[in-house]
Amino acid sequence: MELQRSEDQGLPERKGQKRKLEEEIQEDREISLPTGDARRALLAEVTAQVTLLESAFTWRESDRSAAKRATHVLAELAKNEEVVNVIVEGGAVPALVKHLQAPPCEDGDRSPKPFEHEVEKGSAFALGLLAVKPEHQQLIVDSGALSHLVNLLRRHKDSSISRAVISVIRRAADALTNLAHENSSIKTRVRMEGGIPPLVELLEFTDTKVQRAAAGALRTLAFKNDENKNQIVECNALPTLILMLRSEDAAIHYEAVGVIGNLVHSSPNIKKEVLAAGALQPVIGLLNSCCSESQREAALLLGQFAATDSDCKVHIVQRGAVRPLIEMLHSPDVQLKEMSTFALGRLAQDTHNQAGIAHSGGLVPLLKLLDSKNGSLQHNAAFALYGLADNEDNVSDFIRVGGVQRLQDGEFIVQATKDCVAKTLKRLEEKIHGRVLNHLLYLMRVAEKPVQRRVALALAYLCSPDDQRTIFIDNNGLELLLGLLGSTSTKQQLDGAVALYKLSNKAMTLSPMDAAPPSPTPQVYLGEQYVNNATLSDVTFLVEGRRFYAHRICLLASSDAFRAMFDGGYREKDARDIEIPNIKWEVFELMMRFIYTGSVDVTLDIAQDLLRAADQYLLEGLKRLCEYTIAQALASNPANSSRDSQLLC
Repeated sequence: MELQRSEDQGLPERKGQKRKLEEEIQEDREISLPTGDARRALLAEVTAQVTLLESAFTWRESDRSAAKRATHVLAELAKNEEVVNVIVEGGAVPALVKHLQAPPCEDGDRSPKPFEHEVEKGSAFALGLLAVKPEHQQLIVDSGALSHLVNLLRRHKDSSISRAVISVIRRAADALTNLAHENSSIKTRVRMEGGIPPLVELLEFTDTKVQRAAAGALRTLAFKNDENKNQIVECNALPTLILMLRSEDAAIHYEAVGVIGNLVHSSPNIKKEVLAAGALQPVIGLLNSCCSESQREAALLLGQFAATDSDCKVHIVQRGAVRPLIEMLHSPDVQLKEMSTFALGRLAQDTHNQAGIAHSGGLVPLLKLLDSKNGSLQHNAAFALYGLADNEDNVSDFIRVGGVQRLQDGEFIVQATKDCVAKTLKRLEEKIHGRVLNHLLYLMRVAEKPVQRRVALALAYLCSPDDQRTIFIDNNGLELLLGLLGSTSTKQQLDGAVALYKLSNKAMTLSPMDAAPPSPTPQVYLGEQYVNNATLSDVTFLVEGRRFYAHRICLLASSDAFRAMFDGGYREKDARDIEIPNIKWEVFELMMRFIYTGSVDVTLDIAQDLLRAADQYLLEGLKRLCEYTIAQALASNPANSSRDSQLLC
């Protein structure tokens, strides 16, 4: 399906994780680029530390202490990204790579070593910081860092687990993350050096920081690298990652859902394995996490799960994903809203989910997001609404909350969104018949006035020409549109005028006689000669101080209002003279002429006042003639429709 393909192309892109070790870096550190004497002094300091490292590659305690101090100094300097280039220029990379391994020792020497693991940890930390800059990643790899870093991941197998061992493993995993960040060739090199199996094993390490670091590295390695993805899965990482999704530690489940997301991305076979391993429910559970980053990743992952598999879409909804996704639509976090609309858009393409999403409260917030200035968010919302519009049970709610007006009035950023909105309106138009139309007509009769007007406005655009008489004549839709012309809101006046113009274009073949409704009772027309004629007159109306002669038999037959006046308990029943205080003479005369003859010429300058009088005295045929005159006037000069609406007010 064309629209589905365009949505797939707009899939939010995951990133590899770039770990800057922010807990180690003071965020308020002043960053400045050294120049002149300061730069020369810095370069001299770096050179001194490099010289020390090159000469201290032994197990002597003094050398180990000096090497540890040198790696610490270089790491502290590297926390300032502005001086990283100077550190690299000073030759720090080869020296640090050399100290990723322990110095040589005599065979069989198992005596305690000074600062064991400490120098390697410092070197890995410093190299990880230098790798934050992409231009230095390849230099570090070419200097032989990868094999040493992978070996450091296995340090716990050769030594008892201590704080120093834990730290060196974590620093090695972090360094691999930064080296491989958005660098496809290095990702492949890490796999070829055997880095993936130990990282998968470390997901089950006792220390949570190591787990997090290992997951972060796997997340980066899996990003857009199919061979790495396959090896991660082959190493049986999925069961552990799915357990990590249930962790109470937000940092753990954030990294785990990120790894799974990158594994699933554009890999349908892995997606099936992930679902078969039981990932769906814990991912849905993360929608309620207190960690907004995990919520975002979970929503994105659910959208990927729902890409093409209809059964999976239904299962996601059945397991409780809809309500938390809808709650995210109200978040101030734009990225969170973008991911939730993405997931809801995918879910809304399944017919079994559409009514549930709308009736769980998804319709209104999705419509509001059409006003977003974020192109991706706006498009995701439009795509979700396109899906919801496919279900007949949603159409009335769409119209009741003003959805058609929002779709028509929206300012959409990209062409794909404009096309999506046009298709949504077309879907709605195709469903305005049968029970949907009956429900809308019911709303036009019994709902509150604002809802009645929204329905009338929407139907002016969406209804079939065959249904116009039923909607706008028999059910007073035209009267609702005309009522907008009298609004104090300029926007409502314009909406009413444009809708009337649209409607009149559809009804250009109607004539005034066609527009006349069948009378509710048989009509008695005395004829033109009896209009304001005292002959046989048995009642007189006083209009603007002038007498108008009339005949009760004619009035009784014309409308329920006159029948109530003369047959009911009103004081006019036996009165000879009846005062009409609120109608102009020319309007009253024209109304009476219609009563006596059944037809009358209605001009635009008197149509609005005559419409009010006809409405007051329940003269449906005259009301329709007035409404038709106003609609024809708007149709004949659409450029002045806004001006006409002002005049008619």
